[in-house]
Amino acid sequence: MTATPKVRSRKGGSAVPLDDTDRKLLNLMQGRFPITPRPYEAVAKQAEITEAEVLQRVQHLLDERIIRQVTPIFDTRALGYGSMLVAAKVDPEHPWGPAKIINAHPGVSHNYLRNHEFNMWFTLAVEPDSKLGLQGTLDVLQELTGAESIRQLPTLKLFKIRMDLEMEGDTKDLSSAGVAEDPVELDMQPYDDFDRAVIRATQGDLPVVPEPYVDAAKELGVSVDKLVDHLTGMQERGLLRRVAAILFHRRAGFSANGMGVWAVPDDRIMELGPKMASYRGISHCYQRPTYEDWKYSVFTMAHGRSKEECDAILDSIAEDTGIHERATLYSSTEFKKIRLLYFTDDFKNWERTHGA
Repeated sequence: MTATPKVRSRKGGSAVPLDDTDRKLLNLMQGRFPITPRPYEAVAKQAEITEAEVLQRVQHLLDERIIRQVTPIFDTRALGYGSMLVAAKVDPEHPWGPAKIINAHPGVSHNYLRNHEFNMWFTLAVEPDSKLGLQGTLDVLQELTGAESIRQLPTLKLFKIRMDLEMEGDTKDLSSAGVAEDPVELDMQPYDDFDRAVIRATQGDLPVVPEPYVDAAKELGVSVDKLVDHLTGMQERGLLRRVAAILFHRRAGFSANGMGVWAVPDDRIMELGPKMASYRGISHCYQRPTYEDWKYSVFTMAHGRSKEECDAILDSIAEDTGIHERATLYSSTEFKKIRLLYFTDDFKNWERTHGA
């Protein structure tokens, strides 16, 4: 019998009241934050308020821990990093020790405790020239954590990866399907030393000022216009997914996330994967490998203001697709959630420490 993990109380983790302008602004910041020299001015025009008010409100939302950060989101796969989702069986009574070990790896961006026999779920990335590689890194982590079993769940097909919390919609909106899109290609894309320098200069928190790219442009020795043009080109080449506000889910009112995993027949994955991904309440949708003790081939991440809202999203998918064999894994503890920092010394230092 699988032990039920405790939900760890988190100071300041409850939802914060937002007005209509805040909600509209959060939708714009997540989904349509432009890559221009004065992006907050462009957002202000869409929100029909002044640039000064946008800056004031965004800073307030950061201070209140509703916005986690405003940041460029680079594509791990396009940069040639090896990455995958990992499910591990760790001691359910004492998960914090293994979590601390896993979190110490610089390529772990997300780590959650979930209500399943495989109870620790984390994403892992390694550099293109990693000495250990994914398998070697997982071998080290399994030994250090004492995990009973580890399941590698790499992405076979990517149907959606876009974390926009719908701040103005209701359960009906979240449970409705949009337009199904073709799977996203995952191949490494070519890039050069200047691309690396741009990533180092711009990754992390974007300043909440009228011209947020000024310091990065000075560091690179180029004009702001040239930097913005280059970032736009990186987006067109697939290296940069977008620049966006990342939210603290719970503080923004989305207290639940459920990983709906589906036993979809192999011959229907390419038909149903895009359909499942099109739902507004789904942020991520992938095809992943199956095992004898893991029969679920399609993963959908649902986000809602309650467990019931997540269930409603997944129930709508089941009704629409006719796939009813699923499990829903809810996170009880968020051990780690960050954006990866690329081309730093942290990866090589971790591998040196662990024998590479």
